[in-house]
Parts: sequence; C-alpha cells; structure tokens
Amino acid sequence: MAQYDLIIRGGTIVDGTGAAAFTGDVAVKDGLIAAVGTITGSAAKEIDAAGKVIAPGFVDIHTHYDGQATWDQEMAPSSWHGVTTVIMGNCGVGFAPAKPDRHEWLISLMEGVEDIPGTALAEGMTWDWETFPEYLDALDKLPRTVDVGTHVPHGAVRAYVLGDREKPGAVPTEADIAEMSRIVEEGVRAGALGFSTSRTVLHKSVDGELVPGTTATAEELVAIGKAMGRAKAAGGHAVFEMASDLKREWNEFEWMGKLSREAGIPVTFAALQSIAKELSLDEQIAQMRAENDNGANIVAQIALRGNGIIMAWQGTVHPFRFRPSWMAIADLPWEEQRAKLLDPAFKAQMLAEPNDYTDAPKDIGGVVMAISMGWTLQYEMDPDFDYEPAADASINARAAAAGVAPQEYAYDLLCRDEGRGFIYLPILNYADGNLDFLHPLQHAEDTVNSLSDGGAHCGTICDAASPTFMLEHWVKSRRRGARISLEQAIKRQCRDTAMLYGLEDRGLIAPGYLADLNVIDMERLKLGKPWLAFDLPAGGKRLLQKADGYVATIKSGVVTFRDGQWTGETPGGLIRGPQRVELAEAAE
Repeated sequence: MAQYDLIIRGGTIVDGTGAAAFTGDVAVKDGLIAAVGTITGSAAKEIDAAGKVIAPGFVDIHTHYDGQATWDQEMAPSSWHGVTTVIMGNCGVGFAPAKPDRHEWLISLMEGVEDIPGTALAEGMTWDWETFPEYLDALDKLPRTVDVGTHVPHGAVRAYVLGDREKPGAVPTEADIAEMSRIVEEGVRAGALGFSTSRTVLHKSVDGELVPGTTATAEELVAIGKAMGRAKAAGGHAVFEMASDLKREWNEFEWMGKLSREAGIPVTFAALQSIAKELSLDEQIAQMRAENDNGANIVAQIALRGNGIIMAWQGTVHPFRFRPSWMAIADLPWEEQRAKLLDPAFKAQMLAEPNDYTDAPKDIGGVVMAISMGWTLQYEMDPDFDYEPAADASINARAAAAGVAPQEYAYDLLCRDEGRGFIYLPILNYADGNLDFLHPLQHAEDTVNSLSDGGAHCGTICDAASPTFMLEHWVKSRRRGARISLEQAIKRQCRDTAMLYGLEDRGLIAPGYLADLNVIDMERLKLGKPWLAFDLPAGGKRLLQKADGYVATIKSGVVTFRDGQWTGETPGGLIRGPQRVELAEAAE
C-alpha cells in the first residue's frame, strides 16, 4: 500500500514563515501535511512540481459570501485564485440572526452595501435559520471547495433586537445593548470568529439609508466587545472588524483601544486612502500605533491595489450613466442596448448631451463627477493592463494621442469587443497615482493584507483576485517601484491572515498542519481579462476574473482545482471557533 495519499515532488517550497524558499517534496496523509523535505515513500497520487512554487493555500479574511455560501459549492471567484479559506460577514452585513419578517430588509442592506443582486439572494437562500447558531448549522450542511469562517454582523443583530425601531440614528436602550451583546456572545460561542460593523457613509441600503452601526455609540460597541471577550475566555476566538469614516469627533481609535484592552481581543479596521475618511492613512496608522503602544491590539487591513470600479456598459456604473440617452435605454435587454450603442447616430446624440444628475446619488468626494467626467482618473483596460497605471494610460492622455475628445475615446473603448470593453477607475488608494505607500505597510507586523471583498460588488470590481495580483504584480512584474519577496508575499496572505483569526492549523507547510496547498507556475502566472457573467440565481450578474499559472490547488489533501479547472471535489467545510495543531509549537 502507498505510504501517503499525495506527494508533491521537487518544487520550490515557500512555507509561509517568511524563511527562504528551498527545494523539496511535500507528502500528504489523511488531510494533513505528513512530511516535508526529501521524501522516498510512495503515494496514491503524485504531482510533479519541478520548477514550480509550492505554497500554503491562501486565507482571505475579508469576503462577503454570506448568501452564496448557502448554495454554491465552487465558491468562485476566490477559489480560482488559490484561496482555501474565506472569512465572511464583514462590514456589519449578513443574514443572521434573522426574523422571518426581516429577510427582505437584510437582502436590501446587503445589496446596497455590497452590490450583490437582491434577486439572486432572494432566490438562492432558503432561510432555514433564525438565530446565528442555526445559520452556522445551515452552512455546515453544504460541502465546498474552501473552508468558511464567519463574523456576527452588526446590521442583522440590530435589526433583530430593535425591529422597526432600527432607523439611522436609532439609540438602543440599555436592555437593547444587553440583548445585542448576548446574541453576539452566543454567536461566538457557537463558532463565529468575530463580530463586524460598518461606520461609513459609503455603506447604504438600496433605499439610501445609512447602515445600522454607523451612528452607534462607543458604549454600545464596547459592551459588545466585552461580550466577545467573555466568549473568548470560554474557548472561542473573537475579532472585532470594522469599516469606518474615522471622523475626528468620533475618536474611533480611543474606543478601539479601550475595547481591545478591556476585552482582550484584536480589533481590525479597513485602512485606506479614502475620500470618506477624515484621517489620512498616515494618521490612521499613527493613531493605531499610539493605542498599541498603550497595550491595545489593533490591526490595519490594507488593500494591495487601488480600490475602484471596473466600468462597462453592462456593469453597475459607466461614464455615461447620467446621459439622458442612456437612461432611455437603461432597462432594455442587452441586445437592444448594444444595437443602439453601436449606432453612430445614437453615439453622436449621447455625446452631445450634458449629464443629468437629478436622480444621481449624493456625490461623496466627487465620485459621481469622477465616474461621468474624470477622464484623467480613468484608465483603458487593455489586454496587458497594469493595475498601477501611469498617467499616460489615462483616457485623457490616450484620447489626446489619438486626436479625439476623451468622451468619444471612452465611448468607443466601451464598445470594443461587441460592447464588452472596460475602463478602470481607482477611487480609493490611488491619490498619488502609484502604490508606493503600500510597500512599507506590507512589511509591518501591525497590518494584514485584506479587503478583497470576494463575492461582493458584483457589477463593479473583482478584487477577489487579490492573491494573484499580489504574486503577479508585487512579486513578479511591478515596474514603477520596489517589489516584495515571494517569501514575504506568501507569509502575508497565508500565515499572517490565518493567525489573526485564530486559525493556527493552516498557513504553514509543516508536518501536522492542514494540507491546504497551491502549486504555482510563476512564469505563467497572469491575471486574465475580466468578464461579466450572468450565472447567479435569477440570472444575477457578477464580474469575474480568472488567472493562468495555478497548476493545482489542494484543500485538506484533496485536489480541488487542476490547471484552473474545478475537479468537482468539495473537501471544505465550516470553521467553528479557533483551530489548533498539536505540533504547531514545535513547527514554529
């Protein structure tokens, strides 16, 4: 009989510790890594990794698969990019706890905040739960390609407790806060890995209302944090996750530090160059570090590229969405829209019109203007598009070079490939026109790579490809500044993310750890062109992006993807609480 289930032979092993890569083999038995080095035994299956990188499976801690995870086993697009573990329920939105009369309300909240089609959620979810523990039981029924972990979302908790009283600015009573704290503690004791909230004006329901938690007091948030601390003391794991505008008068870091110290838990927040944040990114990091110097444990989640919008005729937004001619055809079937858009007379009519902002959303930081007229901030997505584009790649610059008006260049670009052209508009994290500011943050111990939003923003972004972007751009091909080492990149996306959420059993290639692995051909690694698919329930659309170069992805010892294709295997499941490995201390 074969000694092992699987041996990956002769690869360049990047083990997740940050140590130098080395050549060797990895043997797998019963879902765990059994041996690393030169392995002479036999296996039921072997993978030749000569000239390839062997890395741990990626751990993505900022996703929004809360609905999709109840019906979808493949868990794309994150699973297409080497991800073997996702943490969902971020930003205070999710679907448990949920009273029956709040289902539509929670869907509208998720649709508004995360741009996930409400019709897809309504058709896809069975709602065979009410409490958060019951939601975990529902998730536990469906095997997947990846493991899923959860947060208890503030929006759902507030709606459950306050009912019809949950409106922007609602002030909960002491009894309300006690009940919310109880629900969160119950969720963490049942296996949730944390709690999440949102305090940014960028997050609104489809009705335009601020999400629950935006105006929550420090007293409410600290009380919930203390409840999480009690659950942690009972053996759970509790991370307090937040997106916030960081308004100066809110003193967010003051209460975050107090919560972390008193509850004994980490607090993590989205750290961005943002039009909505009053504090600059440098101030955010400085205030975080001041609290950490005073005994807190606050961790900044950083993105790896500009957070923005991929615009297309069929997407959620594009530069001409406020033109009367577009609004007249906005609800037509795509084939009829395309026929109009490719008609020279219709094009001339639209380009001659001014924008009509009568029904436009409130313009926060000039976003609406950037979408409709910001030609210097918009970039042509050609086949070899660089997500750190220089000024000469802008619509404005390329239009000038072509001798046409920027709006005409943009129109023609979107009409390419039978109306499937794309324009990139980085709204956040691109104030300097480059990504240099992220380089030192990727070497800091108090930051973690994050903010992929996997499963969300279906019509505008596909940052679920972030792990691939990290390797292709930051390690392999960055042209406009310093790169990072392969070893550091793998550590950041595997071990560092896993440890923040108490998942000590993964993110390393060492005996006794989960056999969550990637075999990657770095020479071939390349992001593919995005495309819009209409494959969600009820025909809901989502922006997708694949990549070349993933030879194999392995979850718990089972090959889930081979050369970018799903094998049909579903070894992933639900994570309940922190995960330990008996050999962890020795392996470290």
